[in-house]
Amino acid sequence: MVTPPTVVIIAEYKEPLPETVEKGIRLYTVYVRRGRPDVQDPKLNTHSKLNCIFGCIQATKAGADEGLMLDPQGFVATCNSTHFFIVREGEVWTSTGDYCLDGITRNNVIALCQANDIPVYQKNFSLAEAYAAEEAFVTGTFAGLVPVREIDGRELGTGKRGAAVKRLQSLYSALLEKECA
Repeated sequence: MVTPPTVVIIAEYKEPLPETVEKGIRLYTVYVRRGRPDVQDPKLNTHSKLNCIFGCIQATKAGADEGLMLDPQGFVATCNSTHFFIVREGEVWTSTGDYCLDGITRNNVIALCQANDIPVYQKNFSLAEAYAAEEAFVTGTFAGLVPVREIDGRELGTGKRGAAVKRLQSLYSALLEKECA
Protein backbone atom coordinates (compact mmCIF):
# COMPACT_ATOMS: atom_id res chain seq x y z
CA MET A 1 0.00 0.00 0.00
CA VAL A 2 1.33 3.42 -0.96
CA THR A 3 0.58 6.27 1.40
CA PRO A 4 0.96 10.00 0.82
CA PRO A 5 4.35 11.46 1.73
CA THR A 6 4.87 13.08 5.10
CA VAL A 7 7.14 16.09 5.21
CA VAL A 8 8.16 17.68 8.48
CA ILE A 9 10.14 20.90 8.61
CA ILE A 10 11.46 22.04 11.96
CA ALA A 11 12.66 25.61 11.89
CA GLU A 12 15.67 26.57 13.95
CA TYR A 13 14.52 28.32 17.13
CA LYS A 14 15.98 31.78 17.58
CA GLU A 15 15.29 34.36 20.24
CA PRO A 16 14.34 37.73 18.73
CA LEU A 17 17.08 40.32 18.95
CA PRO A 18 16.45 42.68 21.90
CA GLU A 19 16.95 45.67 19.61
CA THR A 20 14.23 44.38 17.26
CA VAL A 21 11.80 43.87 20.15
CA GLU A 22 12.42 47.45 21.26
CA LYS A 23 13.11 49.40 18.05
CA GLY A 24 10.77 47.51 15.76
CA ILE A 25 10.70 46.65 12.10
CA ARG A 26 9.93 48.30 8.78
CA LEU A 27 7.14 47.05 6.53
CA TYR A 28 6.65 47.46 2.80
CA THR A 29 3.28 46.93 1.13
CA VAL A 30 3.85 44.35 -1.57
CA TYR A 31 2.01 43.93 -4.87
CA VAL A 32 1.07 40.29 -4.33
CA ARG A 33 -2.17 39.67 -2.46
CA ARG A 34 -3.40 37.08 -0.06
CA GLY A 35 -5.64 34.88 -2.15
CA ARG A 36 -9.17 33.60 -1.99
CA PRO A 37 -9.69 30.09 -0.61
CA ASP A 38 -10.84 28.76 -3.99
CA VAL A 39 -7.41 29.60 -5.42
CA GLN A 40 -5.08 29.03 -2.48
CA ASP A 41 -6.54 28.64 0.98
CA PRO A 42 -4.84 31.37 3.07
CA LYS A 43 -5.58 29.44 6.26
CA LEU A 44 -3.34 26.52 5.29
CA ASN A 45 0.33 26.84 6.23
CA THR A 46 1.89 24.92 3.36
CA HIS A 47 4.95 25.04 1.18
CA SER A 48 2.81 26.30 -1.69
CA LYS A 49 2.60 29.84 -0.30
CA LEU A 50 4.43 31.28 -3.26
CA ASN A 51 2.64 34.62 -2.84
CA CYS A 52 4.23 35.01 0.62
CA ILE A 53 7.66 34.14 -0.76
CA PHE A 54 7.25 36.74 -3.52
CA GLY A 55 6.10 39.23 -0.89
CA CYS A 56 9.17 38.55 1.24
CA ILE A 57 11.48 38.98 -1.75
CA GLN A 58 9.82 42.24 -2.80
CA ALA A 59 9.97 43.66 0.74
CA THR A 60 13.63 42.70 1.09
CA LYS A 61 14.49 44.35 -2.23
CA ALA A 62 12.68 47.49 -1.02
CA GLY A 63 14.88 47.51 2.09
CA ALA A 64 12.11 46.47 4.50
CA ASP A 65 12.04 43.70 7.07
CA GLU A 66 8.69 42.18 6.13
CA GLY A 67 6.02 42.47 3.44
CA LEU A 68 2.59 43.84 4.34
CA MET A 69 -0.03 42.03 2.27
CA LEU A 70 -3.51 43.14 1.28
CA ASP A 71 -6.55 40.95 0.70
CA PRO A 72 -8.36 40.65 -2.68
CA GLN A 73 -10.53 43.70 -1.82
CA GLY A 74 -7.50 45.85 -0.94
CA PHE A 75 -7.88 45.75 2.86
CA VAL A 76 -4.88 45.01 5.07
CA ALA A 77 -4.69 41.23 5.56
CA THR A 78 -1.41 40.16 7.17
CA CYS A 79 2.33 40.12 6.59
CA ASN A 80 4.24 37.55 4.58
CA SER A 81 5.26 35.65 7.75
CA THR A 82 3.64 37.41 10.72
CA HIS A 83 0.26 38.88 11.70
CA PHE A 84 -0.29 42.64 11.65
CA PHE A 85 -2.04 44.88 14.20
CA ILE A 86 -2.50 48.64 14.56
CA VAL A 87 -3.36 50.83 17.53
CA ARG A 88 -5.69 53.78 16.96
CA GLU A 89 -7.16 55.90 19.75
CA GLY A 90 -6.60 53.18 22.35
CA GLU A 91 -8.14 50.44 20.18
CA VAL A 92 -6.24 47.49 18.75
CA TRP A 93 -7.23 46.49 15.22
CA THR A 94 -6.28 43.45 13.20
CA SER A 95 -7.69 41.97 10.03
CA THR A 96 -10.86 39.90 9.96
CA GLY A 97 -8.68 36.81 9.74
CA ASP A 98 -10.34 35.73 6.51
CA TYR A 99 -7.05 35.93 4.57
CA CYS A 100 -4.48 34.84 7.12
CA LEU A 101 -3.47 31.83 9.13
CA ASP A 102 -5.27 31.17 12.39
CA GLY A 103 -2.14 32.15 14.31
CA ILE A 104 -1.62 30.99 17.87
CA THR A 105 0.26 34.16 18.87
CA ARG A 106 -2.32 36.32 17.08
CA ASN A 107 -5.12 34.59 18.99
CA ASN A 108 -3.24 34.91 22.29
CA VAL A 109 -2.78 38.67 21.78
CA ILE A 110 -6.48 39.09 20.95
CA ALA A 111 -7.36 37.13 24.11
CA LEU A 112 -4.92 39.20 26.19
CA CYS A 113 -6.57 42.39 24.97
CA GLN A 114 -10.02 41.05 25.84
CA ALA A 115 -8.88 39.87 29.30
CA ASN A 116 -7.25 43.22 30.08
CA ASP A 117 -10.01 45.58 28.91
CA ILE A 118 -8.13 46.68 25.81
CA PRO A 119 -10.66 47.21 22.99
CA VAL A 120 -9.69 44.84 20.16
CA TYR A 121 -11.40 44.49 16.79
CA GLN A 122 -11.00 42.03 13.95
CA LYS A 123 -12.15 44.14 11.02
CA ASN A 124 -11.45 45.35 7.54
CA PHE A 125 -9.25 48.44 7.44
CA SER A 126 -7.40 50.27 4.72
CA LEU A 127 -3.74 50.91 4.17
CA ALA A 128 -4.45 54.63 4.76
CA GLU A 129 -5.84 53.75 8.21
CA ALA A 130 -2.68 51.75 8.92
CA TYR A 131 -0.51 54.73 7.87
CA ALA A 132 -2.45 56.91 10.35
CA ALA A 133 -2.02 54.47 13.26
CA GLU A 134 -0.37 55.71 16.44
CA GLU A 135 1.34 52.34 16.84
CA ALA A 136 1.55 49.02 15.03
CA PHE A 137 3.02 45.61 15.73
CA VAL A 138 3.36 42.13 14.33
CA THR A 139 2.98 38.79 16.06
CA GLY A 140 4.56 35.46 15.32
CA THR A 141 5.75 32.27 16.90
CA PHE A 142 9.43 33.18 17.08
CA ALA A 143 9.32 36.92 17.65
CA GLY A 144 6.26 37.09 19.89
CA LEU A 145 5.14 40.70 19.63
CA VAL A 146 7.36 43.20 17.78
CA PRO A 147 6.63 46.90 17.12
CA VAL A 148 6.40 48.30 13.60
CA ARG A 149 8.07 51.68 13.28
CA GLU A 150 7.49 52.33 9.60
CA ILE A 151 5.24 51.32 6.69
CA ASP A 152 6.27 52.19 3.14
CA GLY A 153 8.73 54.80 4.39
CA ARG A 154 6.07 56.48 6.57
CA GLU A 155 6.98 56.68 10.23
CA LEU A 156 4.21 55.56 12.58
CA GLY A 157 3.51 57.73 15.61
CA THR A 158 6.82 58.77 17.10
CA GLY A 159 8.70 56.05 15.20
CA LYS A 160 9.43 54.36 18.50
CA ARG A 161 7.78 51.60 20.49
CA GLY A 162 4.74 53.10 22.15
CA ALA A 163 2.96 52.52 25.43
CA ALA A 164 0.33 50.15 24.00
CA VAL A 165 2.95 47.88 22.43
CA LYS A 166 5.06 47.93 25.61
CA ARG A 167 2.02 46.93 27.67
CA LEU A 168 1.06 44.13 25.28
CA GLN A 169 4.66 42.86 25.18
CA SER A 170 4.63 42.73 28.98
CA LEU A 171 1.28 40.91 29.07
CA TYR A 172 2.47 38.45 26.42
CA SER A 173 5.73 37.83 28.27
CA ALA A 174 3.79 37.12 31.48
CA LEU A 175 1.55 34.70 29.58
CA LEU A 176 4.59 32.83 28.23
CA GLU A 177 6.14 32.61 31.69
CA LYS A 178 2.89 31.30 33.15
CA GLU A 179 2.23 28.72 30.43
CA CYS A 180 5.85 27.62 29.91
CA ALA A 181 6.96 27.48 33.55
